[in-house]
Amino acid sequence: MKYWAGLMAALWAGMAMAAPVSPSELLERIRQEKASEQQLMQERERQFVQDKAQQQGRHDAARAALRKAEAESAQLKAQFEEQEKLLAEQEQQLKERMGELGELFAVLRQSAGDIAGQWQGSMLNVEKAGRVEQLERFANSRRLPTAENIEQLWLHILDDMSATGQVKTFRAPVIRVGGESQELDVTRVGPFSVAAEQSFLVYHAGESSLRELPRQPGGLSKVQEWKNSQADLAYTLIDPTRGGLLDQLQRHPTFIDRVHQGGLVGYVIMVLGVLGLLLAVWRMAELQLVIGSIGKQMRNLSSPQGNNPLGRVLGVLGPNPQVTDLETLELKLDEAVMQEVPRLERGQGLLKLIAAVAPLLGLLGTVTGMIITFQAITQSGGGDSRLMADGISQALVTTVQGLVVAIPMLFLHSIVLARSKGVIQLLEQQCVGLLALHMSAKDPCESE
Repeated sequence: MKYWAGLMAALWAGMAMAAPVSPSELLERIRQEKASEQQLMQERERQFVQDKAQQQGRHDAARAALRKAEAESAQLKAQFEEQEKLLAEQEQQLKERMGELGELFAVLRQSAGDIAGQWQGSMLNVEKAGRVEQLERFANSRRLPTAENIEQLWLHILDDMSATGQVKTFRAPVIRVGGESQELDVTRVGPFSVAAEQSFLVYHAGESSLRELPRQPGGLSKVQEWKNSQADLAYTLIDPTRGGLLDQLQRHPTFIDRVHQGGLVGYVIMVLGVLGLLLAVWRMAELQLVIGSIGKQMRNLSSPQGNNPLGRVLGVLGPNPQVTDLETLELKLDEAVMQEVPRLERGQGLLKLIAAVAPLLGLLGTVTGMIITFQAITQSGGGDSRLMADGISQALVTTVQGLVVAIPMLFLHSIVLARSKGVIQLLEQQCVGLLALHMSAKDPCESE
């Protein structure tokens, strides 16, 4: 109904827009449209039936392929089980036939793996590249070793034994301290040490190359003398640990490293030490000059000079001292000596303070470093004893710095104190001598 209503609406609209037609013509047009629509519907129905037949065919083909694949899977599974049983039987037969040879081959593989691990860090790998890889392949192989494999293992061992007793010079790539690689003539002393013309070298297994040490030990001249020697017997330096001692030398901190390990407290201690040393040197030099000037003044007591303590003390008496008033004269001399004491004892209190404060600062740095060390151990776990030992050694550096500063400061303070006391005692002796001369009513110039 909806179709006919739409068709009638379309025809009505077409009739309204087109020229008017007769009823017979309109009926004919309707019949033609209906016939074409029926033909189109029949064509669609025939296409649908045809597609349904094709889908059924594809479905039947897929079911057939599934049945075939299931049959092949069952066949392969049965074949796999048969092959597995056959493999187990053959392995059992192999074990029975091999007998003690299986244990021998296992020992050979284990020996090859152990030797490869031992040779991993050997400097002989620079000359004999690839031998460690061959041993590892032999150790990890699941195939039965052949006679050639066993012979190669034997030859590798003999070659290493022979190279252990050789001293050989050859060219090899060397990684310098700056990081660049350079071909150099190197001399190898067995598997113990290797040296170039100007440096000792170490072998790094990860890089498979020789590397120049950033910090060279002493004794390189002996190596050069040994290389240039024509004698049948000569002495040279080797590392019996095959690089272990040289590696420990690189990790050993220098004096500058120790200073930096002290941190801020260590720097303060070092500054105090330098300040105290300069102060002590200045005071000793000044006291030495004072002693020299006093010596000159003692040779000429009649004309006191103002550039030395004794001259200034003598200047208090004046040219015509009052001999009768000895008590006033004694007080004037004591006052003059007391005025000279602060000048002579300058800096001694600061030296004593530095000597007392330096160990306390060292203790402060040690306690702070221990706190930081135990915090690091708590975060990383307490199983690493090296971490704990390194942290404690760094914490104790400030204690050492404090003692190194305090002990010399004590000696310097004692020396400065002794010299200043000697000068003060000399002034007091001269004052007593002057009083004695005045009491005997004698002129000091005459006594001279």
